[in-house]
Amino acid sequence: MSEGMRLKDQPANQRPRERLAVLGADKLHDAELIAILLRTGLKGANAVEIGRQLLQKFRTLNALAKASVTDLQKVRGIGRDKAVTLVAAFALGQKMALELQMESPVLDNPENVAALLRAENLDRNVETLQVLMLNTRHRLIRVDKSISGTIDTLLVHPREVFKSAIAANAAALVLAHNHPSGDPSPSEADIKVTRDLIRAGQLLKIEVLDHVIIGRATPERPKDYASLRELGYFAV
Repeated sequence: MSEGMRLKDQPANQRPRERLAVLGADKLHDAELIAILLRTGLKGANAVEIGRQLLQKFRTLNALAKASVTDLQKVRGIGRDKAVTLVAAFALGQKMALELQMESPVLDNPENVAALLRAENLDRNVETLQVLMLNTRHRLIRVDKSISGTIDTLLVHPREVFKSAIAANAAALVLAHNHPSGDPSPSEADIKVTRDLIRAGQLLKIEVLDHVIIGRATPERPKDYASLRELGYFAV
């Protein structure tokens, strides 16, 4: 298909909207999904090609989701309205991820913790300690994300962590934070903070179930998270 061909000039079974209706969204390439958002008003431009250009420029969907309206407009064929549409679409995705936190999932294993927090932590450029407060059945009450920075430089005081847990009447909690480098291996500071908080929880009768560090998977490291409990650091 030539670069200037309109999407409406394509055979019906090759158009992204029709393909999605027939095959489902998971069968479309990322560029086709982007094209569906962009197609109206492109005045003959190839929306799929522009989708490919966006992915080539920003390299990953995560980077594309972080792009500003101004950054997006630097791609040929993307005007202000199209840039705003993309920003809004990614914002809705992020809000949906946050809504999932309100469905009170059971967080009795690190896989569930990572699944709950993965999407949100992909966008973080600094380490953020997240305290997941649980009821007696290990269902989520809420997430406190008030402590940002690097754990190596933060003074993570048990008083600040457990004040919110007590206010929420939590029976247990799970600690989690991200490693922007992508490597979820715990640092010495991660281990020390965890053990300090375990001891504080024992005194307050609020069990610290785990500390999950979220990074990114690689071919050599298929898991994108590390559990300090699984690694044996909960023996205090």
